[in-house]
Amino acid sequence: MNSSSPPSDGKLKAMILHKLAKKRKWGESHTALETTSKGVPSHLRGKMKELTEELVRDGFITPKPTGYGTHISLSVSRSEEIKAIIKEYLRIEL
Repeated sequence: MNSSSPPSDGKLKAMILHKLAKKRKWGESHTALETTSKGVPSHLRGKMKELTEELVRDGFITPKPTGYGTHISLSVSRSEEIKAIIKEYLRIEL
């Protein structure tokens, strides 16, 4: 039996931001909204979508409506904050 607790919302947000930063999705370079929940366990997918939408509301992620769905990218103006969040929760320097 796995006794580890689920990751905090802060850590999951950092994972979302890191995934986009790793793919260099800043500013005009965007990717499908669904990308953030790919590769995560199925029981976390709904939470990842919810947290991605929260990051959009908070201005860390910029939405781009397209004819084939919503695309997203990291906000260039919040890049230092995004890097700090990733460093704090994931211990990864960008």
